[in-house]
Amino acid sequence: MDKKRIVASVVVFLILAVLVYLQYRHWQSFDWATFWAQTHLIKKFHVLHAIALIYVAYFLRAVRWKIFLKPVRPKATIMDMLSPTLIGFAGLALLGRAGEFIRPYLIARRTDLPLSSQLAVWTVERIFDIGAFTVLIVLAIFLPSALPAIPHPEYYRRFQEGGFFLVGIVLVTTAAAIVIRRSGDAVARWVEQKFGHLSSNVGHRLAQRVREFGAGLDTIHGPASMLWLSLVSVGMWYIIALAYQEVTHSYGLAALEIPVSQILILMGASMVGSMLQLPAVGGGSQMATIAALSSVFDVPPEMAASCGILLWLVTFAAVVPIGLALAHHERLSLRKLSKESHRAEEAETAGPPGVT
Repeated sequence: MDKKRIVASVVVFLILAVLVYLQYRHWQSFDWATFWAQTHLIKKFHVLHAIALIYVAYFLRAVRWKIFLKPVRPKATIMDMLSPTLIGFAGLALLGRAGEFIRPYLIARRTDLPLSSQLAVWTVERIFDIGAFTVLIVLAIFLPSALPAIPHPEYYRRFQEGGFFLVGIVLVTTAAAIVIRRSGDAVARWVEQKFGHLSSNVGHRLAQRVREFGAGLDTIHGPASMLWLSLVSVGMWYIIALAYQEVTHSYGLAALEIPVSQILILMGASMVGSMLQLPAVGGGSQMATIAALSSVFDVPPEMAASCGILLWLVTFAAVVPIGLALAHHERLSLRKLSKESHRAEEAETAGPPGVT
């Protein structure tokens, strides 16, 4: 681990330590005996069902990547995408941000394509993720039996504003995508000139990102492809929501009988919290989910803590066993893949000779 990652991990750890201290200080009556008792009451069938749904979501990610590759690798199969997907997410769970390039790196190797092309797909994939989640949250906002029916209606206005903010992001991103699709080289040159005064290398890297994003957009080969990518993305995120619901329902308690439309609140909290994550142990995701359960749904502290941790284990860490098994079968080291993927990314985005 280089110095930058060590410093970043220390900063994240300190922030999370403060958040944990403030949370449990607020819960001065937190009872560990109750926490363990609630955890032991979990209905395992629901948890297993949730894990199965999460694996279906990983399968749909592989399907979506196959659709992206159809113009350049029409013979690529879903199974070609599935193993790198599972190994990549296992690396992300265990290594944190250091493992985020493993998936596109493995797919690039398996399909004999440049890493930059798969990083482009990876970027466009994130846009579809945000768009799909936005579709679901907007539906929940406007359905009268969904978010307006939460135990604390005063939060509804905040969620409504958050939903509209997501819509704004999607619209701006869509507009930027259209401009880059039509005039990618011109936009890249403008970016390079605009930011070149800061550093020639910074300007070049940003311009390269724009070109990669444009290349990723080229993988959307017509209206039919766009439709399938959209349907797969929305379906995948709905299945993830069902997995969250299975976990909350596994406790068999009224406070956690949360309808799937309101589960999106927990998903959104988890996504925001994941920006503060420590490798292998998470942290931010669990804290944000626990806070949402306690504040929005009036779940008792012990139950909220147990459920928040279980949600993270199911939706984020459950991929680790099979991911490690596949990596072992293919004689791959996650740490080595992480280093190789970052070196390859740096080599492909490096400035021209003589630029520093």
